[in-house]
Amino acid sequence: MNRFFNLIAGNDGCCILLYGDIGEYGLRAGDVARELIEAEAMYGKIDVRINSYGGDVMSGIAIFNALRNSKADITIYIDGVAASIASVIAACGKPVMMSRYAMLMLHNVSGGAYGTAKEIESYADIMRNIEKTLIDIYSEKTGMAKEEISAYFDGNDHWLSADEALRLGFIDGVYDADPVPEDSTPEQIYHIFNNRLKNKHSKNGTTMFEQLKKRKSFANCADEARAEQVIAELEAKADKVDALEDENRKLKEANDVYKAKENAAHEAEIVAMVDRARAEERIQAEEVETFKNVLRNDFENGKKLLDARKGKKRAIQNIADQNDQALDLWETRMKEIKNNLKK
Repeated sequence: MNRFFNLIAGNDGCCILLYGDIGEYGLRAGDVARELIEAEAMYGKIDVRINSYGGDVMSGIAIFNALRNSKADITIYIDGVAASIASVIAACGKPVMMSRYAMLMLHNVSGGAYGTAKEIESYADIMRNIEKTLIDIYSEKTGMAKEEISAYFDGNDHWLSADEALRLGFIDGVYDADPVPEDSTPEQIYHIFNNRLKNKHSKNGTTMFEQLKKRKSFANCADEARAEQVIAELEAKADKVDALEDENRKLKEANDVYKAKENAAHEAEIVAMVDRARAEERIQAEEVETFKNVLRNDFENGKKLLDARKGKKRAIQNIADQNDQALDLWETRMKEIKNNLKK
């Protein structure tokens, strides 16, 4: 499945096609989930259209969960056939509309196993547990008792018309479509609706690829494969941007730590200068905060202003320093005289 094969763009919404087999070689769960996420980001309304005989049960359950958990405005349309696990997907909890000429089918889970008797018995237990899960899903959608739903798991295929499906609660409404020949088999209905959709959108529809080609980055893409390459390149660039942003964030955090330490050291210096000026009585107690703010706003001029202040204690300290110097000189001279006398 190509990246945009199952997504058709519209003016106000888009359509996701579940047309074909469900599983690794058809409608892969991962691709459907990715298209759903892309559609959610670009459109307000999503129509999911089903025409499928079913396929791999686990892939179908994954698609069921993706639709069930989506917050988008989703409506399910059964255009032609919703058989086996495709009918389970239709019961995902979103509104379900069914074409008047469509068919819905329920039956047992089928599969095969290889190995020892114990391994085969274990596989059978897994299948029975899956069937219990499917019965729970159908019961929740229809409001029917689990015992009633279990009656459809009797080894036969149970095909329901739109009116029958509506009456039993498997769908929420019936819509009109171009009629199909009377007595058409489910296989014929399946192919009729496949061909109708192909013709309709080949003439009038706009695929997601065609939408992308309108954008500059995709203008020269010859096909969807090239568009996927461009997307991969853009994603790689986005990863680099994320890495650069992460590196920039770390550098900013380191710079913030450095600035915080620098600011703390500067603040400590301001506090020490003001405390020293106060201790020397160059400033009064009520001037302490004023000088701190002056130094914070204009350190150099604030420092000059603070140094220009004369204080009592500093003057007294200067005198004391001079006396200490004179005393040192006296003692030094006296020692010289004593030494000369000894000679």
